[in-house]
Amino acid sequence: MSGKNAFCALAVTTALVVLGVASAAGMVDRDNDREHGGAVRPCSLDGVNPAYHPEVFGNAATALSYGFVLGPDRVWRVRANCRP
Repeated sequence: MSGKNAFCALAVTTALVVLGVASAAGMVDRDNDREHGGAVRPCSLDGVNPAYHPEVFGNAATALSYGFVLGPDRVWRVRANCRP
């Protein structure tokens, strides 16, 4: 009987490991917005975290081309009269 119990335990453990790895891989894909469709749109900061877009917010000229300005309080804002 102990052989059957050991086999069942091994099968359950293997199944849980496989499911856990697949779940973790799916979470990594969702967290990486830049490679999976996350984008910065001109004149809109809706849902944008500047930390995830250093290619735009790391360069003031690039940010300005998108219509963003850095305020005196170090917060990004949409430029007045911005048009996409």
